[in-house]
Amino acid sequence: MIRALVFFCLVGSSAGAETLVATRTIPARSIIGPDDVLLREVNVVGGVSDPSLIIGQEARVALYAGRPIRAGDISAPAIVERNQIVPLVYQNGGVTISTDGRALERAGVGDWIRVMNLSSRASVTAQIQQSGAAHVIN
Repeated sequence: MIRALVFFCLVGSSAGAETLVATRTIPARSIIGPDDVLLREVNVVGGVSDPSLIIGQEARVALYAGRPIRAGDISAPAIVERNQIVPLVYQNGGVTISTDGRALERAGVGDWIRVMNLSSRASVTAQIQQSGAAHVIN
């Protein structure tokens, strides 16, 4: 009896689930617009159902028309490209050191990436800020 009740609860909860699907094939690294997504009654594990979480974001992988969009398929738009020269900033207490660095990865705001200090050729891990600067956090 309990098994039947659990079965009907699980089946009943999945019937009304809505997930966003791509309306066209969206290439990787493309910004997703409002006309690129559509809400469909599909139950997908990890699928996104809120359009505000998708619109304005960047596709990490190619999104194919009619297929559900998962949270891992999108990210914040990249503002730093691989090999781009970026300000590299280190702050500790009242001391601030700033130099040029080369981004070793592509990244968006808040992403942690490896950056090579052009003066010393040492690689550090830094967080990308809204300004595009890489901040080494101690």
